[in-house]
Amino acid sequence: MNCEYFGKCGSCTLYDLSYEEQKKFKSDYIKETFDTFGVREFEWRSSKKSHYRSRAEFMIYHEGDNISYAMHRLDKNGKLPIINCPKTDEKIYELMPKLLAYMEKREILRKNLFGIEFLSSKDEILAALLYHKKLEYLWESEAKECAKEFRIKLIGRSKNVKTSLSDDFVREYLDVKEKRYFYNIHEGSFSQPNRGVNEQMIEWITDRISDTKKVDLLELYCGHGNFTIPLSSLFVNVLATEISKSSIYAAKQNATLNAAQNISFVRLSAEELTQAIRGEREFKRLKDIELLSYNFTHVLVDPPRAGLDEVSREFVKKFQYIVYISCSPKTLERDLRELIKTHKIAHFALFDQFPYTQHIESGVILENF
Repeated sequence: MNCEYFGKCGSCTLYDLSYEEQKKFKSDYIKETFDTFGVREFEWRSSKKSHYRSRAEFMIYHEGDNISYAMHRLDKNGKLPIINCPKTDEKIYELMPKLLAYMEKREILRKNLFGIEFLSSKDEILAALLYHKKLEYLWESEAKECAKEFRIKLIGRSKNVKTSLSDDFVREYLDVKEKRYFYNIHEGSFSQPNRGVNEQMIEWITDRISDTKKVDLLELYCGHGNFTIPLSSLFVNVLATEISKSSIYAAKQNATLNAAQNISFVRLSAEELTQAIRGEREFKRLKDIELLSYNFTHVLVDPPRAGLDEVSREFVKKFQYIVYISCSPKTLERDLRELIKTHKIAHFALFDQFPYTQHIESGVILENF
């Protein structure tokens, strides 16, 4: 990837390494970090070298009547004005300078604008415009013209007020092992930012779990059903939980889109589900679900950067198989120190979601002794 902001923009910290050198850098780090677990060989799943991000956020820099996108500088000395970013999906990349030039000429759209968040799918693009102050009464008509001009979905956000001019989601589809899965990905909700690597992650999991035709899957931190829906065809039933109300809403939509009828989505935290299964608490959200009827052998967790809490770590030890998707090697290492007391590492993979950065996404499948 070539970028005129390499060495200046703080987003790409491995800008001076070729892709093969980045691969070695990350591989060496994983080997060193997990050497004590016997992880010396692991699978590597590569990313496109550029235009791989389907989700991107930028600050807006004002200088008089002129505006530009902005990122934090690599030297941490203020903001760096930019025009576009070659990490972004081709549609976002092409739209960025055109949208900026359009809004720069329209005071109502640019006034008090402090950020733009882009979300793209294979066929659609959505832009959320973020403002410091309440939107002016003429904003909606100006924004509708803008959306029409670029054939995009547009949202305005200001002081906890959301103004949607159309759907607040993009329609996405993922192709995994010659099968297509459909998703509505909502603005403001978490989604995997690298579509190509995400497809590889799903494929990796489905290829490495077996003997599931008579058993059930429990998933914690299910999001909008990214993994849940493809995996549901491998199990009798699936129970998936997530604390975010908007994510559960999207997950139920996506299950319907894919005719996945063996999934129950419930809005519960990992800790609350643990309490429910142990019989320590009752939840109205579980009133139509008979927990004791499930034959869980597999649990999938995709926690935030903080990893699993102590209660959840102990809880997942009860399962024969643990599938752990991690966005932080440090917390993964911490959690594995506990999990290997009852399980062995069967598979380990590194997914390069974020080329040119030190960020590492990992996948681990553990089996009970």
